[in-house]
Amino acid sequence: MKQILLSLCLLIFITTLSPAQDSKEFDDGVAKFKAKEYQQVIDQFSTLLNKASHDKRLDEDLYFYRGQSYYHVNQYENALTDLDKCLTLNPYNKGVVYLYMARSSDKLGRKPEATSYYKNALDAAQNNKKTTARILADRAQFLARNGDKSGANEDLAQAKLLDPSNSEITGTSVAAAGPPASRTAGEERKTQVIVKGNSQAKKPEAKPAKETAANPQPASPPVTQPAPAAQSVNTELVSALAGAYKDEKRYALVIGNSNYSKDIGILKNPVNDATDVATELRRSDFEVQLLTNATYVQLREAMRKFHEKLTNGPRDQTVGLFYYAGHGVQYQDENYLVPVDADVKFEDDIARMCFPVQRMVLANMERSNSRMNIVILDACRNNPFPATSRSLGSGLGEMKRARGSFIAYATAPGSVASDGSGRNGLYTQELLKALKKPNLTIEQVFKDVRMNVLRLSGDKQYTWDSSNIIGEFYFKLPQ
Repeated sequence: MKQILLSLCLLIFITTLSPAQDSKEFDDGVAKFKAKEYQQVIDQFSTLLNKASHDKRLDEDLYFYRGQSYYHVNQYENALTDLDKCLTLNPYNKGVVYLYMARSSDKLGRKPEATSYYKNALDAAQNNKKTTARILADRAQFLARNGDKSGANEDLAQAKLLDPSNSEITGTSVAAAGPPASRTAGEERKTQVIVKGNSQAKKPEAKPAKETAANPQPASPPVTQPAPAAQSVNTELVSALAGAYKDEKRYALVIGNSNYSKDIGILKNPVNDATDVATELRRSDFEVQLLTNATYVQLREAMRKFHEKLTNGPRDQTVGLFYYAGHGVQYQDENYLVPVDADVKFEDDIARMCFPVQRMVLANMERSNSRMNIVILDACRNNPFPATSRSLGSGLGEMKRARGSFIAYATAPGSVASDGSGRNGLYTQELLKALKKPNLTIEQVFKDVRMNVLRLSGDKQYTWDSSNIIGEFYFKLPQ
C-alpha cells in the first residue's frame, strides 16, 4: 500500500511540474532557434511533442519553430507538414507561416502551390506593413526566377514603399537569386509596431502585382502608399519605441485561486486562467512568478518577492503586472483577494484573513522603480461570505489610482460576473486572445477585450479599466 501511495504522489508531483518544465524547454529551444541551431531545435521540440503529457498549449509555437527549422536544414516536406499543423491551431501570425510554406513549395518545384501560399501570406499579413513588405520582397525573387520580371519589379517597389527603413529590402533588386540575407535566420514571433502617420496626407494606391499569361499571379492586396513625410515619422517613432523598450525589465506576479472550501465556493477556472496568462506573458518578455491555490502566507511572500523585483529594476525602465483570478470581496472601501485558507466567520475576519489590493498590491508597486503598474483583477464574482453580507459591497469597488497605473476589472465596479463553463472564464478567455494580437497599445488591448466580452455575454458583462499612465505600452515589443 505504501508503495502504491508513493507512486501516486510521484505521479502527481511529475504532473504538477510538467507545464513549468515544458515552458522551460520551450524557452531553451527558442534561444537555440535564435542562435540558428536548427537541428537542435528539431531534436528538442520533437522530444517535447512526442511526450504524451506535454503542455498542449505550446503546440502552436512548437510547430511554428520546428517547421521553420526544417526549412533551414532543407527538409521541405517536414516543414510543410509542421506549418500546416500550426495553421490548424489558428496562429496569430499566419502571414509568416504561409511565407515559409511558399518557400518550401518553391524549393520542391511546386510553383502553383507556392503562388497560392504567397497570396495567402499577403492576405493574412495585410494589416502589418513590415510583414507584408517582407512577403512582397520574397515573392519578387520567386517571380523573377520564374520569368515574370515585370510582376517582380512591382512587388519589390511596393515592398520598398511599405518598409523604406529595411536596408535588406531597399538594397535588393529582382536580379537577386534568393530572399534577403537577413531572413535566412528564420522568422521569430516578435511583432512589429506600426505607428500611423498623418492621416491628412495624400495616400495614392499602389498597383497590385501584374499577371502574365505564361505564369498567372494572383493580385496582391491593394497597398496604401504613405506620403514621404509620414514615412519619416513612422520610421522615427518605431525606432524610438524599439530603443525605449530595449533595456526594459518586465515582471509579473500571476495568481489563480480555485480550491476553496465548500463554504466559500470552489471555482473552476482561476487556476487555468492564471496558468494560461502566465504562458502568454512570458511570450511578451515578462519574467513571471506564478502562484496557484495560494494561502494568505504564500500571497504575502509572493508579493514581497514581486516588490523586490520592481524595486531593484532600473528606474523608468521597469514594468510591473499583477494578475489575479479567484474570489474577491469589497469591504469598507477596500478590495480584498480571498486566499484558499480564509476562514471568515465574521466581517472583521476579512481584514485579517484576506489580502488588500489597494494597501498591499498597488501601494507596494507604487513604492518601486516601475514606470508602469498594471493590475488585472478577474475577481468580480458573487460574495463568497453570504453570512457576513451586511457591510459588503457587490463585486469589487473602483480603486484610487497609484502613480503610472493601469487597473483592469473583469466587470464594472459594483457588478459581478459568473465563473466560466469552459477552460477559462469569459474575461480571461478574451484577454488571452487580445494579448496575442500585434501592434495594440495597452488601451487597445482592453478595449478589444471589452467589446468581445460585452458581445459574448449578451450585453450583460461590461468590463472596466482605469488609467493614469503616461506614454505607450505594447505587450508585443517592436523589433
